[in-house]
Amino acid sequence: MKDDRNSPFRDAHIDRRTARQVPDTPQTRSDSYKLAFDDFDFMCRDELRPVRLQLELLKPQLMLDEHGINSTVVLFGGARVPSPEGKESAKTKTLAELSKYYEEARKLAFMITEESLKSGGGENVICTGGGPGVMEAGNRGAAEAGGLTVGLNIVLPHEQAPNPYVTPELCFNFHYFAIRKMHFLMRANAICVFPGGFGTLDEMFEALTLIQTGRMKRVPFLLFGCEFWCNIINWEALAEAGTISREDLALFRYVETAEEAFDAMHNWDGAGTKRAHIPGR
Repeated sequence: MKDDRNSPFRDAHIDRRTARQVPDTPQTRSDSYKLAFDDFDFMCRDELRPVRLQLELLKPQLMLDEHGINSTVVLFGGARVPSPEGKESAKTKTLAELSKYYEEARKLAFMITEESLKSGGGENVICTGGGPGVMEAGNRGAAEAGGLTVGLNIVLPHEQAPNPYVTPELCFNFHYFAIRKMHFLMRANAICVFPGGFGTLDEMFEALTLIQTGRMKRVPFLLFGCEFWCNIINWEALAEAGTISREDLALFRYVETAEEAFDAMHNWDGAGTKRAHIPGR
């Protein structure tokens, strides 16, 4: 990164290099002698957690700004959803059938990116969790359209490499789930949720809760696959019980195809507004 500071002081890079060239003595080998920001053991101390949280929020923010990413369209969905060409190896019949949504995610990402590039490419950039399945499909469609695409990975016990379609300079890795979730939604102009498991459900409900409670502006919120979602979530039961308002059911919409989703994004009532109150309370 270019250093365009107008400062008379030495910068951190110079001192970092200089500090590693000192004579080898018991004093210079001591951990206490290391520059604090260049001491990884120190940075990983429990007491430094607030600093690490701040760094994890700041690093992607700065790099997204440097690449001119003003807004995103977020695609959530299952890592286990296979591509159509790989559905024969799916572990269940249902997973094999869900492969159609891989293709819809790919098509939608292509359409959104193609439109974005016409206005400079900084708006509605496709953002996913950077992994396989639906995430791969989203990044793949954006890459095939020739645009930038963001991947927000996270360190897991069964770590996998990011999918190959994420723009390398916009491929991030997180330790904190909470900070990763913030980056998913901080620039989101729309949220598209494809069939998935615990992770997808977690991301979907958190985003819906932020919109429901007025903590986040209303954006197009699209659930791909009415049959899938209605089988696993009884939204009507929640409304009938009064634990959510019937008006909350209008916060999202079911779609089946990329074309239907693309049209819904451009004709969404109430986009960009926040709720002033929560219905039913």
